[in-house]
Amino acid sequence: MNQAPKEFIRVSYERLRDFVTTAATTVGLPDDKAGLLGQLLATNDLRGIFSHGTQQIATYALLMRDGTLNNQPEIEVVQETPSSLLVDGDGGLGYFPAHEGTQRVIEKARETGIAVMSSRNHGHFGAAGIYARMPLEHDLLTFVTSGVQQNLRPGNDIFSAGGGSPMAFSAPAGQESSLVLDFGAMHDLYANSPHRDEIASLAPGLVLRCIGMGEICQSWGGLLSGLPLHADPPRWSWPGANQGSLVITFRIDLFAEVADFRAQMDAYVQAVRKLTPLDGFTASYMAGGVEAEQEARFGAEGVPVGEDHRLRLEDVAKEIGIDVPW
Repeated sequence: MNQAPKEFIRVSYERLRDFVTTAATTVGLPDDKAGLLGQLLATNDLRGIFSHGTQQIATYALLMRDGTLNNQPEIEVVQETPSSLLVDGDGGLGYFPAHEGTQRVIEKARETGIAVMSSRNHGHFGAAGIYARMPLEHDLLTFVTSGVQQNLRPGNDIFSAGGGSPMAFSAPAGQESSLVLDFGAMHDLYANSPHRDEIASLAPGLVLRCIGMGEICQSWGGLLSGLPLHADPPRWSWPGANQGSLVITFRIDLFAEVADFRAQMDAYVQAVRKLTPLDGFTASYMAGGVEAEQEARFGAEGVPVGEDHRLRLEDVAKEIGIDVPW
């Protein structure tokens, strides 16, 4: 769970966006893709999704510079029907095929009612919520997931079946913040989690459900994209091209009047706000509500950049020879 740092400096969205854009172009990414990457990562910071925000450029820049990922990817639609799309990322970052594919599948869903996009042959696609938010203004309900290359071996623990487990769901509201559930089903159950065994002992059913959701991510977002179960031999030619993604989106008006649905969502958000929060929390929110509030506040005040975040950006700036935005 992302939390704002207690000690931080404030940096504007624009400066963070421009830093990512500069870093990306410095290592060879074309201007249009670098600009998109800067926008997407800085927007995640605005929403308080720091784990998938601008600090990620510290990893991406070196992967592109060193040839692990393609810094000049040519995105290609390799298979298409009126309601589906398969997009190849040409060994680059996953943001580019996933973003273009989601834009195109939105139009397909508006025409056919429901549409699905799979992307393949790329690296990290970022936060699944990026793509779940894109269809909201088009009166669409959406599911997003991604799978990563696995290499399961006999004797591995059962937790490894869940992989990275990113997924997101979204539903548009009217005047209130839309529902955006963006999470990793396994994120509290990785090997480095200090409480994993305790959680499994106290709530084995909960843990098995998390693993099962991770298995959906791996099968729908990974295997379906063409990633094999085992990495040897690798499926794609670029070493960092180890992920795929899936976006399914459909029209509200297949089942309900859009205005009525949005009004009911508004009432739902308002009702949830009146519920008693969890211990340790000061308020109750629908999924996505906290992020929407932070987006408005951080946009006005600047993004709180904590020490680890700042050091990561300073390190990559020094490595590739650019200035930091403070």
